[in-house]
Amino acid sequence: MLVGASFLLPSGAMSGHYGLLADLIGAVHALFVLFVVGGQALIMAGWARRWAWTRRLVFRAPHLAAIAFVVVQAWLGRYCPLTIWENELRERAGAEGYGSGFIAYWLERLLYWSFPHWVFVAIYSLFGLLVLLAFVYYPPRRRRR
Repeated sequence: MLVGASFLLPSGAMSGHYGLLADLIGAVHALFVLFVVGGQALIMAGWARRWAWTRRLVFRAPHLAAIAFVVVQAWLGRYCPLTIWENELRERAGAEGYGSGFIAYWLERLLYWSFPHWVFVAIYSLFGLLVLLAFVYYPPRRRRR
């Protein structure tokens, strides 16, 4: 069993709801990935189209922090806490966990690709570098009042 987020799990009383909770965490995880990847696509489009909202610090700072967290976790060889929590809930519900990271699992399932861990570290790092470069060369600005 994967450990690391078990302190967040209820014991006994909600045992029938583990599968639903795992699905909810999976949806939150997918939204996190969409925020990181889709957010960068919007930032790049905003840069090209001069959309002022894509320079707002309230959007850009959490976006940079999100990919920084992913890159650090990858370099440390750790799974995302959401992956750990979802896997543990799935196991408690009687299903199997991913056995790998969230993105690695879904890439393999959706695209039939299976890559070693170092490939994901490289991809996350390069994507993080892209986010950082956009942050430097297309910097966020505080909203004018």
